[in-house]
Amino acid sequence: MGQPAIEPTHAFTITGQVEQEITCKMTDFDQFETRNIKDVVITNHNGEKKGTSEGLKGILMKDLLDKVQFKVESPKQLSEFFLTFEDSDGYKVVFSWNEIFNTATGDNLYLITEKEGKKITAMDERILIISTTDYKTGRRNVKGLQRVIVGRAP
Repeated sequence: MGQPAIEPTHAFTITGQVEQEITCKMTDFDQFETRNIKDVVITNHNGEKKGTSEGLKGILMKDLLDKVQFKVESPKQLSEFFLTFEDSDGYKVVFSWNEIFNTATGDNLYLITEKEGKKITAMDERILIISTTDYKTGRRNVKGLQRVIVGRAP
């Protein structure tokens, strides 16, 4: 028996330690540069192959998140922030601000706009986030993105 199907989403909200909550709709994605992405082998927590995501196009999450105003008094404080990506069934993954904006991970964290010839509006797992350079890619593969919660370490 496999995992239940994830409910597709049409928008997600960026909330938490931000100056203003933002709702990102699929129509908003058109304003960002779309990139071709190499095929991604999806592996589980043991590194076992579970499938391959092919024909991918997407936008960098850091480009989209660059519009967010974090609640900080100085840029030094940005190192205290983390972002929790939550899907429609409650699954959550975490990235630090530094991972996204200060390492190669941020250059490989995509919101997928096309998969296997299907545009985002026709994808079953919309809104899909993939970190293409993770060693165990399935761990931070978020299907049905519903919310990005910006937190701050105490």
